[in-house]
Amino acid sequence: MIKKWQLLLVGMTLLLSACTQSEPKEKTSPAKTINKQAEKAGMQKIDHVVIVIEENHSKSKITNNPSAPYMNSLMKQGANFTNYHAIEHPSQPNYLDIFSGSNHGVKDDKQPISKFSSKNLASELIEKNYSFAGYSEDQPSVGYDEKLAGNGYVRKHNPWTNFTNVPKEANQPLESFPEDFTKLPTVSFVIPNQQNNMHDGTIKEADQWLKEHLDSYVHWAKTHNSLLIVTWDEDEGSKENTIPTFFVGSMVKTGQYDENFNHFNLLRTIEDIYGLSHAGAAQSSQPIMSIWK
Repeated sequence: MIKKWQLLLVGMTLLLSACTQSEPKEKTSPAKTINKQAEKAGMQKIDHVVIVIEENHSKSKITNNPSAPYMNSLMKQGANFTNYHAIEHPSQPNYLDIFSGSNHGVKDDKQPISKFSSKNLASELIEKNYSFAGYSEDQPSVGYDEKLAGNGYVRKHNPWTNFTNVPKEANQPLESFPEDFTKLPTVSFVIPNQQNNMHDGTIKEADQWLKEHLDSYVHWAKTHNSLLIVTWDEDEGSKENTIPTFFVGSMVKTGQYDENFNHFNLLRTIEDIYGLSHAGAAQSSQPIMSIWK
């Protein structure tokens, strides 16, 4: 006959066994795996990131071109990507890709019929209490939402104006770009007008414009944990769509990098620097990790 104390002993043994068993391991999602890889690569918070988008030129048209001495000097000062690609053609879908990880069904340069409410770089930054602004040359006013301004500004190069979850105060004319760089947003875009982005003007004009407007920031950034990124929306229309792209800042290792990257990788990289969620195709894209010191 089993006594009460024996039953109690068996029960306690079973309870102790259940408590000491290890819980099943949580499955690691691809996104978490990429985040861990990014941490191992030494990605760090950056105080300010400024991204300049140029227009419609392939890597071969800019690299070692004597008409672009300043751009080529920046390539040598920073991380120069030799196998970087735009996503598609024409311009507007690529601007949307860089900013939100998707073209949202936009396949041309016409103004979208309706605005979007999906996640994008600005909304993600604001959600995490960071700041964002886009500075467009010749934009007439803060929050301007018309197609053309008659002076070189075009709405198709201003993707943030297409989103309902981006405040109009983030949509700034270039003249609002702060002279005191400590007052820059966490992440900002600089969009030259049609004459100065190589679309209508020459490579030489764009090169001189970039030096005049961003060289002081480049020098400041090197001692203030900040970064300049220069990329192009697309090339001249080829299937390969290989475009120049380079990062300049004290946190990057100087050199040429031939890994296959595109605008989605760029968006993912910025998101991971600030621990943001991921918009569109950035969710499944690898961040750029090999360039960090």
